[in-house]
Amino acid sequence: MTESVPVRCPACRREHLYAAPSFPCVCGAPVAPPLDRRGTATAVTHHSWAEDWITLRCGSCGRLDEWPHPELGCPCGTVLRIAVAEPAEITEATDATEAMDATEVTEARKGTVPRAVAARETTTARPKPRRPFQPVTIRTARDAVTAAAVYLRWLGYRDIRRADQRPPTGIGIAARGLVAQVDPTVRPASLRDVECLWLTAMTESADCAYFSLAGYTPDARTRAGTLGVPLFVLDLTGTPQPVNSPADELDGTGT
Repeated sequence: MTESVPVRCPACRREHLYAAPSFPCVCGAPVAPPLDRRGTATAVTHHSWAEDWITLRCGSCGRLDEWPHPELGCPCGTVLRIAVAEPAEITEATDATEAMDATEVTEARKGTVPRAVAARETTTARPKPRRPFQPVTIRTARDAVTAAAVYLRWLGYRDIRRADQRPPTGIGIAARGLVAQVDPTVRPASLRDVECLWLTAMTESADCAYFSLAGYTPDARTRAGTLGVPLFVLDLTGTPQPVNSPADELDGTGT
């Protein structure tokens, strides 16, 4: 359980006790942002991907990923962005990794392979089965985006971010080789929604996936099957449920 810190609302001066939520890493371990006890909460006037997400390292497997910046809703109506400590070891570890990679390249040019590389090649030759998926409960539209992002990481996608092109409905997210759309509304996704996502993926030479809270119209499902677009329904537990064959295949095999 993460440590609670006092947070004061800059609008009404009310003080709260806040504990950052944890989210499951791909390896299954919980990851929670380190809170800055000396920091000051700020009022959120608008949302942007750069400010809404932070980079954290999993303490179990060392993986770096993007996670939601902790926020708190004050009863006065103000949304508070909680101050987060930025551990220096993230930068140091990244620099060390880059240095190691450069050494490996040098050794390869000499015709020798470091033991660490040989061991890693042996490990990658035997892929481990994925751990059970640990969902994120959906209470808000932002939670729906987080749930889809956590699921895509579990499938093996990396560098998840806000998509460059904004979809006609919902929220677009992207990863290496993938464009996804998250629709947190109560309206079933339409045929046009599915076709727009597919066209966006085609222009970026990427795969695509659609996540909807309210499901899909019959013609949207039919068209998605023709185009090979995986369709998922997000239940309130945050678990994506495949609703067509492309989604079943993606869920079963990952990237």
